Amino acid sequence: MVLLGRKVPRLNRVYDAVAAEGLEPLLYPMDLEGATPDDHAQVPASIESELGRLDGLMHCVAEFRGLTPLMHTDPGAFARAIHVNLTAPWWLTQACLPLLSKAADASVVFAVDDLARVGKPFWGGYGISHHGLAGLVRMLHAELANSPVRIAGLCPGPMRTALRARAYADDADPTARSPEEFGAACVELLSPAGAAHRGQVWMPGAGDAWR
Repeated sequence: MVLLGRKVPRLNRVYDAVAAEGLEPLLYPMDLEGATPDDHAQVPASIESELGRLDGLMHCVAEFRGLTPLMHTDPGAFARAIHVNLTAPWWLTQACLPLLSKAADASVVFAVDDLARVGKPFWGGYGISHHGLAGLVRMLHAELANSPVRIAGLCPGPMRTALRARAYADDADPTARSPEEFGAACVELLSPAGAAHRGQVWMPGAGDAWR
């Protein structure tokens, strides 16, 4: 397991939690906002050197500063949301595909927000980027349908996170769940059992998936 992110203290906390379960992950500090395509290309090279293989890739990145009308959105903030939420995950996926393709069964999973919700007014670059992610899942799945690399999305629905608090200051949604509750869904999509959701954006617990 490799944990990639820009904030080392947070990576260390996740490392400790994983290590407590008996697995020693590797840490790979990288700021997706500033990383170049060459930086992304170095990731699979390092993984292959250290571990020899790559069986799955899970994207859980999120860049969201709050609800703002598009007309008043700072251009830099808009570009940052598109890049961090959509472009950077694609760069990393593109860089890792050759190594993933060497596995007998591999998976790439993108966390995708509820498009019906983030397609509403004021969701700005964040909402647009997640519509792009859903399109990326569909297109990449079609292109890799006959390869050992499975493509899927995970739409967890409302979660009690700092990101959600930026959109809903007084959130009283009783359906909002803890992010930890979706760990099993992540494992399923990354495992061979995820073949049942290949090419889909899966909504666990909703009894549904959309393509």
